[in-house]
Amino acid sequence: MTVVTRFAPSPTGYLHIGGARTALFNWLYARHHQRHGSGGRFLLRIEDTDRARSTEEAVAAIVDGLAWMGLDWDGEPISQFARAGRHAEAAATLLAEGKAYRCYCSPEELAAMREQARREGRKRLYDGRWRDRSPDETPPGVDPVIRFKAPQTGETVVDDLVQGTVQVANDQLDDMILLRADGTPTYMLAVVVDDHDMGVTRVIRGDDHLTNTFRQLQLYHALGWTPPRFAHIPLIHGPDGARLSKRHGALGVEAYRDAGFLPEAMRNYLLRLGWSHGDDEIISTDQAIDWFDLGGVGRAPARFDMARLTSLNGHYLRQTDDGTLAELVLAELVRRRSGPLPPEAEARVVHGLPGLKERAKTLLELAEKTEFYTNDRPLELTDKAAGLLTPDARDRLGRLRRRLDGTEAWTRDELETAARSFAEQENTKLAKIAQPLRAALTGTDVSPPIFEVMEVLGRSESLGRLDDVLGGR
Repeated sequence: MTVVTRFAPSPTGYLHIGGARTALFNWLYARHHQRHGSGGRFLLRIEDTDRARSTEEAVAAIVDGLAWMGLDWDGEPISQFARAGRHAEAAATLLAEGKAYRCYCSPEELAAMREQARREGRKRLYDGRWRDRSPDETPPGVDPVIRFKAPQTGETVVDDLVQGTVQVANDQLDDMILLRADGTPTYMLAVVVDDHDMGVTRVIRGDDHLTNTFRQLQLYHALGWTPPRFAHIPLIHGPDGARLSKRHGALGVEAYRDAGFLPEAMRNYLLRLGWSHGDDEIISTDQAIDWFDLGGVGRAPARFDMARLTSLNGHYLRQTDDGTLAELVLAELVRRRSGPLPPEAEARVVHGLPGLKERAKTLLELAEKTEFYTNDRPLELTDKAAGLLTPDARDRLGRLRRRLDGTEAWTRDELETAARSFAEQENTKLAKIAQPLRAALTGTDVSPPIFEVMEVLGRSESLGRLDDVLGGR
């Protein structure tokens, strides 16, 4: 049997970290069975029944977030709102079979009912007063809601693929609303109908949905449908153990993209938030598809660790081939300049990137470290760089500039040899030469090895930058 999973976000905001991990687990499970089983499909459903809060911008943000993460889905995305007629049809079937009923309670009655239930410590907030009443008692001019006639005895049991066997006494669950008074379906009904019609066989979602699952299982049984298997994964917590929030880093995935994180790193990191494969930490997407199963999901909440994500991103930066990395960095540099780079500046970035990517953790950091290769002359000096260019240092750089002008091969080794020879001639340490040289050529006091920088800049640009600092001497 083909395994079918789904990701079903509500389009009320961005694709946040928790949702991205849920999508990833569903995608990996389907792709694993596609590769190693009888087939697997990963579907996307937009749960847009809340029309007041659902927006096209949010739908676009979710789709873009999934695309950036590299999580492709099978078929076209499904709009839950577009299926409202089908949901109402299922409710009508339950009503006709005596498994649902019309409830005419006013908002005031419901509020009083709930308040009394809370005072008495009862979990069932609705007292079922319209459950078995005669149609003759129907009040005129009132549009009813349709409620599910939930079983009142026994237990509802979930054989969960992560949590194990969990159950709830049926007398703890009240008669939920299936259709609102205006005829629109509720989440509970829509999810069950959609999952059934889409052929979903595995529902992998956060364990905050476990209570919903008890109610949804009752609906499956009432409709005579075979329910999917459920897997409720623990939520992500912050470093302090509290539920993940914006202060912990619970941002949309686009915020991480814009902050210079790579999708490969994000996939690897989210995979390890609640799932393990022995002691493996660095897990490629291909390995993840091979290895992923629900048996590797733990029951304890995972803790979000920004430092770990950043470190992992640095690893993937170093593993990215130079051509791909250059495209990403150049795009960021163009964004910073609000315009294209000159061809010679682009060439310097491509040449200098291998020496810089070993030291960076994010694309933004890498672009920042690379920026001095693209800056227009004369360079703007930082305060620390300007402080290194004392009158004595400038005099020495002037003499060094004449020595460099005669250097035959403009390579890092030849340039270092020339600088060492010059330092000996000046009876000073190489550092006394290198630091002012770095300030003049980069505008900062921190850079890759300065002779590597000079090689990347080339003879003309290096000597030109020196001349700018020396005033053309």
